[in-house]
Amino acid sequence: MPRFSVIVPAYRVQAYLHACLDSVLNQSFKDHEIIVVDDCSPDACGSIADEYAARDPRVSVVHLPANSGLGPARNAGVERASGDYLLFLDGDDTFTPEALQAVADRLEETGGPDVLVYDYARTYWSGKSERNVFSQALAETGPPTFRLADRPELLKVLMVVWNKAYRREFVEAEGFTFPPGYYEDTPWTYPVLMAAGSIAVLDAVCVDYRQRRRGNILSTTTRRHFDVFDQYDRVFAFIDARPELAVWRPVLFRRMLDHFSTLFTSPGRLPRGTRAQFFRRARAHCRRYRAPGAAVPRRARLRHALFRLGAHRTYRALWAGQRLRGRLAGAARAVRRALRGAALQLHYRVQLRLPVRPGEAVFAAYWNRGYTCSPAALEAAARDLVPGLRTSWICHPAYAHTVPDGVRVLHPGTAAYWTALARSRYLVNNVNFDRRLVKRHGQVLVQTHHGTPLKTMGTDLVHRPAAAGSMDFAQLLRNVDKWDFSLSANQHSTLVWERIYPSGYTTLEYGSPRNDVFHRARPELIARLRAELGVREGVTALLYAPTHRDYLRGRQRPLDLEQLVRVLGPRYVVLARSHYLDTATGTPAGRTPHPQIIDVGGHLSVEELCLASDGLITDYSSLMFDYVNLDRPVVLHLEDRQAYEAARGTYFDLEAFPPGAVARSQEELHEIFTSGHWRGPRSTQRRAAFRARFCPYDDGHAAERVVRRVFLGDAPAQPQPVASGELRPSGVPRQVMVREYTNG
Repeated sequence: MPRFSVIVPAYRVQAYLHACLDSVLNQSFKDHEIIVVDDCSPDACGSIADEYAARDPRVSVVHLPANSGLGPARNAGVERASGDYLLFLDGDDTFTPEALQAVADRLEETGGPDVLVYDYARTYWSGKSERNVFSQALAETGPPTFRLADRPELLKVLMVVWNKAYRREFVEAEGFTFPPGYYEDTPWTYPVLMAAGSIAVLDAVCVDYRQRRRGNILSTTTRRHFDVFDQYDRVFAFIDARPELAVWRPVLFRRMLDHFSTLFTSPGRLPRGTRAQFFRRARAHCRRYRAPGAAVPRRARLRHALFRLGAHRTYRALWAGQRLRGRLAGAARAVRRALRGAALQLHYRVQLRLPVRPGEAVFAAYWNRGYTCSPAALEAAARDLVPGLRTSWICHPAYAHTVPDGVRVLHPGTAAYWTALARSRYLVNNVNFDRRLVKRHGQVLVQTHHGTPLKTMGTDLVHRPAAAGSMDFAQLLRNVDKWDFSLSANQHSTLVWERIYPSGYTTLEYGSPRNDVFHRARPELIARLRAELGVREGVTALLYAPTHRDYLRGRQRPLDLEQLVRVLGPRYVVLARSHYLDTATGTPAGRTPHPQIIDVGGHLSVEELCLASDGLITDYSSLMFDYVNLDRPVVLHLEDRQAYEAARGTYFDLEAFPPGAVARSQEELHEIFTSGHWRGPRSTQRRAAFRARFCPYDDGHAAERVVRRVFLGDAPAQPQPVASGELRPSGVPRQVMVREYTNG
């Protein structure tokens, strides 16, 4: 008897069925069976299912003699099922990686409830993914199991069959079956939740709910949407048959009216000329099942009252008026934004005519995300070294707390922001400022960049339109022409920057200011950072920081972190850091993190994460060039190297000259760690050679050299490469480092 029976009804989903079945078969949790029900589909669904059944004994296929709809198809799957729990998955949806393991673990933790409710995310053809907006109802707080009366907010979660696991014995004992017709989930999910003796929740996205542009059954225009009335008849019949459930009548009455309202106002569902009839049926149901008592939001009270009164024309008029008001309000907001923008640009033009303020400097980083990177290192050094200098930092309000005391905060798009850009003598950024910036005589603009270039950038992307996307190269060069200084950490960077960003600026090959902290941090700082992140004493912390992949859209999961920590064992934790262009970490969206995986995606300072870690796992990220300053192990995971280089291109063969061990698959990565190769002598030699080439001037004083040259007008001598033995950061005692790298 398998743990799970996954039932997949299939009708006209041939384009999606492969992905659906693969998402189940590729789960790390293998104790399951898949029952595909071919609902007499006119396309290739049946033959696709047969192919999977021939390859994998866990797959069986039921071919129905005639098309019967989702409800009867699911019933046919339930009759064949033998698992402890029933799970349903529509043929155009998919399970997220590790979903079944998460479900199995939660069922074990909660003692095998009748029903387990888990979360989902809507996924779109564009790759965009949006988690269920009522996900807070699935918080794993309070008792592990409960009755619906203890947690009625669960009814706010979409009432579908496929976001729950059902104990098969409970389903059979209650005699639950699916009815025919549209909205067959309604008379299944409400009765199941009301009757369940124990319910548990899993705060994890387990299903990717595909939002198809066309072809979704419930989005078609047909009279079959009238089936919703029969389905609510079945719900209330279930309540009437069980007097103890009468308390749920007011709640279900309100849910029914909300459902009717959604159907009535959804464009493209009800055929032309049928809305009046739909409204009459809705009114009849209101009178038949009316049960006052459930709280109704103010915005819905009028809607419900009009349904009860049967005021069809009034409802349609108010609905049309509401849509018109929405359009007018949107237009008014657009006008206000345009007027405000014009006023700010007029203000900016006025400020451009006023004198430049020699004692003011403006800093920003990563499109105004917060106080970080080389601009932050330069700002701190300038405040210490330049008498009377007033510094400002541009950031969005959400990042204002990152700016240290004594530094003025400027929010983008404000009058103060435009004044500072117009009149400050020094402008420092690691990306470009607003394209509308007018570079004035007497202003000095410093471009710090944000890392050593490995992937192709700038004008080199002219020949890679897929990676360049919508980049405006003419505007890019206009921005480059505003630079006075370009910072470089090494000769490689200098040669690349000057070729791909051609202009008349001066290159300062002084080292990387953002790496100064690696040579100045003390052991007590590192201990504090590890404690704040939750890294226990004696545990090895690995920072996982993959780069962004231009050739992928949506969630990017280059590495299965849960599988990795299972291999590594309890003495390791992974600090999962997604790229700032991505929204996902190494775990599925919304997934409750594994106790050995610490999500640090919201931690602004990557330099602090580097200091707190004992090793780095990355791929093509420029972070590797900085991390070797710490003289700690770096492991590269280059499983998709060919695809990445074909899409983006690199400036040198990273596999031929890496900063440490190289894994070409997840299995090789596991072997590198279990064998100790990740911190062995060969890895140490590679790291030393990499550091000598790309960090020759990083000695903890790069920011000081830049400030003295740019702000004070000194002309310091070109720094000399630091000897290999002098590159060890002060934050880690030498004896600890030696012991660490002789292990294994």
